[in-house]
Amino acid sequence: MSIRYLHLDVFAATPGGGNHLGVVTDATGWSDARMQDFARWTNLVETTFLLPPTQPNASYRVRIFTPHKEIPFAGHPSIGSAHAVLLRGLAAPVDGVLWQECGAGVLPIRIEGEGESRRLLLKSPHATVEKTGRDAHPLLHDALAGIALGALPPAYVAGGRHWWLAECADEESLRQWQPDHSAIGALAHATNSLGLCVFARSAHPDYQLVVRAFPSGVGIIEDPASGAANGLIAAYIAHAEPHGPLARGYTVSQGREIGHDASLSVRIDGSTVWIGGHTNTIIDGALHWNGAA
Repeated sequence: MSIRYLHLDVFAATPGGGNHLGVVTDATGWSDARMQDFARWTNLVETTFLLPPTQPNASYRVRIFTPHKEIPFAGHPSIGSAHAVLLRGLAAPVDGVLWQECGAGVLPIRIEGEGESRRLLLKSPHATVEKTGRDAHPLLHDALAGIALGALPPAYVAGGRHWWLAECADEESLRQWQPDHSAIGALAHATNSLGLCVFARSAHPDYQLVVRAFPSGVGIIEDPASGAANGLIAAYIAHAEPHGPLARGYTVSQGREIGHDASLSVRIDGSTVWIGGHTNTIIDGALHWNGAA
């Protein structure tokens, strides 16, 4: 039997500017092998599979697969999956919130607006700043070669996943930076992290932060829109500058250096960080898959 399949454009500032996501809207009865087989075939950074919840307080359950393995949590797959749930009418929000069950637990997704203007915001997992400073790891210096650092020191931050974060001195330098991807990969593998995420402050009227993410630890050169990584950046900024101009939230521009145009909304309520944005439905069709059983 055919199953509804969606191909989405998540965190898009302009049509086609966001991060690709494939969503199988009903994976009931699918084995782990079948999900992995299909995710390998789509060859997207992530493909998600929607299922009935197993927890009493969850609206739905999602499993997230890269072409190579299942992962417990990621930002843009969570936002895109919630968009698919609303589009298909698979669950109804309660007081403006959907509750997503995934490998990281049951997480709230807040709904702002309706229809084409609707934005979804995910509560990021609690983040912890574990190390700071350019000397926090011997391989960090090579990974940051060629970039002038900004006000905040580099940091190793954990929250659902591990990332190295660094502030660049200015937007232009960050956008023009040609990173050493092999050095970032070495740092990622040595520290069991996703890689390096670099940000810069901006005076642009449409956004206040520019972000570039290099998740070499999972074989991706550069990510066009990074929900989880932006959650850690927000937590780091709120931790380091609790009374600063970005401490309550801001808008992020990401992906232009690789031909995308993503916009992510950040809301910070004390120690709670919400990351979200807009999702476009690009393909809505029937899936016929005869892969692994």
